[in-house]
Amino acid sequence: MSNVFRAAAVAALLSVAHGVLAQCDRWQQRVKYTMDVELNDRDHRFSGTTKLVYTNNSPDTLYEVFFHLYLNAFQPGSEMDVRSRTIADPDDRVGSRIVELAPHEVGMQEVKDFRQDGKEAKLEPLGTVLKVILAKPLLPKKSTTFEFAFDGQVPVQIRRTGRHNAEEVAYSMSQWYPKLAEYDVRGWHAYPYVGREFHGVWGDFDVTLTMDSAYTIAATGVLQNPHEIGKGYPSKKPVKRAAGGKLRWHFVANNVHDFAWAADREFVHTMDQVPGGPELHFFRKDKPEYEATWSELPGYMVRAFQHMNKHFGRYPWPQYSFVQGGDGGMEYPMLTLITGKRRLGSLVGVSVHEFVHSWYYGVLASNEGRFPWMDEGFTEYAGSEVMQELFPQPGDPHASAFAGYSALVKSGRHEPPSIHADHFITNRAYSTTAYSFGEMFVHQLSAVVGEKELKAGLLRYFDACKFKHPEPIDFERVLEKRSGIELDWYFDEWVNTTRTLDYGIRGVMGMNGGTAIELERIEEQLMPIDLRVVLRDGTVHDLHIPLSLTRGAKGAASEAFPFTTLEPWQWTDPVYGFSIPVEFAAIASVEIDPLQRLADMDRSNNKVVFATGSTGFARP
Repeated sequence: MSNVFRAAAVAALLSVAHGVLAQCDRWQQRVKYTMDVELNDRDHRFSGTTKLVYTNNSPDTLYEVFFHLYLNAFQPGSEMDVRSRTIADPDDRVGSRIVELAPHEVGMQEVKDFRQDGKEAKLEPLGTVLKVILAKPLLPKKSTTFEFAFDGQVPVQIRRTGRHNAEEVAYSMSQWYPKLAEYDVRGWHAYPYVGREFHGVWGDFDVTLTMDSAYTIAATGVLQNPHEIGKGYPSKKPVKRAAGGKLRWHFVANNVHDFAWAADREFVHTMDQVPGGPELHFFRKDKPEYEATWSELPGYMVRAFQHMNKHFGRYPWPQYSFVQGGDGGMEYPMLTLITGKRRLGSLVGVSVHEFVHSWYYGVLASNEGRFPWMDEGFTEYAGSEVMQELFPQPGDPHASAFAGYSALVKSGRHEPPSIHADHFITNRAYSTTAYSFGEMFVHQLSAVVGEKELKAGLLRYFDACKFKHPEPIDFERVLEKRSGIELDWYFDEWVNTTRTLDYGIRGVMGMNGGTAIELERIEEQLMPIDLRVVLRDGTVHDLHIPLSLTRGAKGAASEAFPFTTLEPWQWTDPVYGFSIPVEFAAIASVEIDPLQRLADMDRSNNKVVFATGSTGFARP
């Protein structure tokens, strides 16, 4: 083999080892929406038309398609209503509120005059889902055009969307239009709207919104006609509004999977700029109680965007909006709805969490029904890193995630994270699994692959899988390629089971001038082990015991402290023993997981401290 070809072969192998080859390369469906909608603020009803070009990039012929009609959830007897009234721990924002709605307060969504390439298609309404029997099959690699009209009624604000929220914002318009369901290698994902979050098709949105000119609108996308609007939007032309009592707002958003907006007569609209990044827009009610905290928010958000761009991947869109509305905090492409009556720390915290979703919900966009922990958990992990940057605190910024997961396990409500989000038995199990478990799952990987490799792997994951709806296998493979460590055991057992982790120190004894140490695995879950031996003179010896299933071990260069790697712990062995060339009398303590990066359910057996004159330790 020539030197040229040898060099090329070596480069190819290194590319595989370090994850340069593409992950997540699979087909994606594509949509292009053109919508024209008018909202009447007297009766809270709206009507519109949609032209939707749908490209079938799958290898399958499609005979039907499905749409989400989310607003129909806000009707007595809906699946959301019944679930909220029968689950053991209902969300207090919903409770029994839906069943008590009067006809003029409910949500409603109806599609009519549906045509496919000019031919009428058959409609089958199914609550919050609409099945459309196509007028002609949609072949692989072909496109078709849907055109239809739709009507809706904005419900009283209950969950995420609606009118007149608790802070008197007039309209929080999310999940508001007939939205085409996603189709992928697993088929259709036309989930009914029961309470959890969302999944959508990548595409482009061209949306015109018409309503009373007294309102200011914030929306996904970039306003195309600021010279006709004003309202705080920058314009290169002099602002000249059309005569009459209404305004037409034209927004365009490319390469997103949803579109949300909000409107209020009292919105104050301000802006800031992330250097080398997006233009930030802020919309809040014009009330004195919001002024102090909201005036400080832009500075924090500029710094937060800079941190995310540097450490987790670059935000790809030109704009992002922080909008007062909704019922807490909820993420949408290029926009979040957040309640605004908060102290500064809370306002910054909710804003950080919601905009960080732009990386995991917005750009990566894993299926939140099937893998809620891939969105919420990764967002919590990155958000904790951002908050530590903004408000530095001693200790591990992810410690609360471990505490939350541990409390769930000990409550007896623990369920496998692989369960569909809507099917958790309790809201607590869902929330803790999606948020705390997800954050813990990511952070705990640093104990397997190393802190530096995890950080590099997260960046690589973003770059390799953006706009591709990644699944757990994709994150697993990115980290495997990056670190050279096998991780199938980690993903299989932590995601698909409710096994728990508990390692302990079984014995420490002097032997032949050295010291023998025995560790034991008490519960079923598996992990490699970090062990710290502290001598009486203050010397610290850090040891790493790989798990045999990893077929490798994290490197010392991937950690902030030096360590010695021991022989792997064969995963079938409940006990692991080894010796160190240190007299027992010189040892002050032995501790498993000194950095507390394992979700160990009983830390009482992780550390042994020896008094002077001690002859050893053996667990009964």
